[in-house]
Parts: sequence; structure tokens; C-alpha cells
Amino acid sequence: MSRAAVQVKNLGKRYHIGSRREAYGTLRDAIASTAQASIQMLFRRNHKNSPKEFWALRDVNLEIKQGDVLGIIGRNGAGKSTLLKILARVSYPTTGRAVISGRIGSLLEVGTGFHPELTGRENVFLNGAVLGMKKAEILRKFDEIVAFAEVDQFLDTPVKRYSSGQYMRLAFAIAAHLEPEILIVDEVLAVGDAAFQKKCLGKLGHVATEGRTVLFVSHNMPAVLALCNRVMLLENGKIKALGAPAEIVQHYLGSESTVSLIPLDQREDREGDGSVRIVSLQIESADADKIIRSGSKVKLTIGYRSQTEIHRPQFVISIYDPMDIGIYLLHNDFTGGLPQTLPAEGRVTCLTDPIHLTPGRCFVHLELLKGNARADYLPYAGFFDIEADDFFGTGMLPPREWVLGVLGHQWWLNG
Repeated sequence: MSRAAVQVKNLGKRYHIGSRREAYGTLRDAIASTAQASIQMLFRRNHKNSPKEFWALRDVNLEIKQGDVLGIIGRNGAGKSTLLKILARVSYPTTGRAVISGRIGSLLEVGTGFHPELTGRENVFLNGAVLGMKKAEILRKFDEIVAFAEVDQFLDTPVKRYSSGQYMRLAFAIAAHLEPEILIVDEVLAVGDAAFQKKCLGKLGHVATEGRTVLFVSHNMPAVLALCNRVMLLENGKIKALGAPAEIVQHYLGSESTVSLIPLDQREDREGDGSVRIVSLQIESADADKIIRSGSKVKLTIGYRSQTEIHRPQFVISIYDPMDIGIYLLHNDFTGGLPQTLPAEGRVTCLTDPIHLTPGRCFVHLELLKGNARADYLPYAGFFDIEADDFFGTGMLPPREWVLGVLGHQWWLNG
């Protein structure tokens, strides 16, 4: 039997919301601070809105065998990154402990340790040292790192002049060429172009085949299914489910769909500065019978509310399949149609061209920006089902398991 690479026992991480640490000051400041603390203590006895405890993790028990590739999934705020930071010794637990057997390498924030004034070459050595690599190891892997990053001709240029893509390629290349027994990866594949992401996945897949232990946090469900032999679902800081990848991913996606049934004005799992709030979403077919099928135009009406007029509004509708694969992105800046200033409260409608999708469910994520600042973001704001239909007029249509889309086409014999 494989030995345990990671053992987590009764792990918990608590934060205090609304409290802050005071800086050192003069004697007068200390006296004033003491008086203020006394007043606040008196106030808190009579008010329930004192600093609250928030448990990002609680009672987490887990054993990861050597050679396991464990996917960790869950919604934003579930505790995934907190768990990885504790395992990487970046943060300390409030309760419990984590026992690590072997050298650990972490890709928590790609590019941490880069100095903008130093060249790419110098940052390879600096960042490698930050990540725990010895100089001899960096020298031995230097050519391989540069080749992977594809920045050889810019190697002696300060990284402040790199494009974001070059910066991320070099940062990932350094981190990915560590040789730890345990590798921790936190959503580093959410950046970069498609070719870069595919290359990163290939590298992680290679690491997994070498028998090393990998902990992989991602919202990319196909990547989780492809790389991992076990998957853990975190929910509100606790382990909700742990087991075979297909089973746990399906369980997670099923739970996500139930969120779509909660009225949007009651949803609290939102991101943004809150200056505008999305309060409703109506989805229907533009066809007379209101049924959405392959070839239907879809009408999406978004209700919003704000205290003031909204300047330079950007409405973004993202449509995903149940495996979290993006299908369409609808954005009012792409096509125009909305004024530069909207009233404080109202509704906007987006009408699509005919959509040619195979039968199945589609999920809708909504985002609203003012200028370039995110005001509100709601994942899984709603969903709609594509009904089976005789799209080709032959009674035949490929299932969703084969492809996402259908395309009209003709055949003939030449000659």
C-alpha cells in the first residue's frame, strides 16, 4: 500500500471579520487606543454587530496517498485556496494539523517573487530560489525552462517590458519545473491563451505520470476529469464529497444548477462592488411557442437596480454547458444598442441570432460592469434547455455527448 503523502486532521481556519490590528504609535496614541478599546467593548456588549468569526475551513479530515492526483473543486469562497495555503505553509491553521511527507512545491500565485526591473534570466534564478530550487537545480533546468516559456530572445530584457502572456509563460515554466514529491497547483490555468493552457495541462499530466502527488484546484472541469484520479468537493469550508472524478464532478454540477433556482435578488454568492445589483433574469425563445430548440433565437432580459444612473454600462452574458465549457459570450460593447447612460433601475434585453446547439442544458452567468469596474457578478444566474427537434429534417440529430453544436450542411457526388 502507498504511504500517506498528506494527512490532514481536524483542520480549521478562522478569520475575524470587522477587526483590525492597530499599528504602534506614541504614548498619547496608546492612551487614546486604550480608551477607544474600552468604549468599543462597552458598545459590543449592547450590539450584536461586533467583529464576527468566519471559518474558512472547519473539521477537515483528509488523507492523500503518494502518487494521488487530487482535484479540489467548489464554488468561490468554499475554502479551496485556504486549504492549499495551509498545506504550503503560507498560512497557519487555527485548529488541527497537516502532516506533509516529502518536499513540497506550490504554484499558488504564478509570478510571485518576480522583480520588474530584473531581466528574464535574472528572474529565473530569483523566482526559482523563492520557490525552493537550489542554484545547481536551476542551472541544470535553465535551458528547459526557457524553451518551455518561449522567451529566449527576450531573456535579457527586464520583465516589466514583457507582455502579460510572456510574463505568465516564464512564471509558469519556472514553477512547473520544480521536482517536489508533492505539487500544489491553484487555478494557474485560468490565465493565458488556449495554446498555453494546453501546454500547461500537458506538463501537469507529465508530472502526474511520474508518480508524484498533485493537489489541483480548478474550475476547469474537463481538466479535472482528465488529470485527477480522485476529486474532493469543498462547500462552506467542509468536505462535501470525496471520490471518483466523474461522480464528484457530476454531483458538483448538479448542486450548482440548484443555485439557479434561487431568485437573483436573494442571492448572496455574488462578486463586485455592489454599486449595481442584478435582480432578475428571464430567458425564453423568440419563437411563438416559446420553446428553445436548435435554430431558435433566444431572448434574455436582465433586471437591474442602482442608487444612481449607470454610466458606460457593460452587460456580459456567458453561456456554458454542464461541464463548464464556454459556448457563447454576449457583450453589449460587441454590438452596441445600449445608451452610454442607463436609468438607476430598469431592464435590458439581448436577442441572439439562431443558436445551433444539440439538445441539453445550458447555464447562464451574468456580469455587469460600470466602465471597467465590476459592479455585480452572478455565476449560474439561470439556465435553459435545448429541446430535441428535427433540425435536419431527417429525424436524426447528434447527442450532446458527441458535440455541442449542429451545423446545416449538404452532400453530393462529384462527377
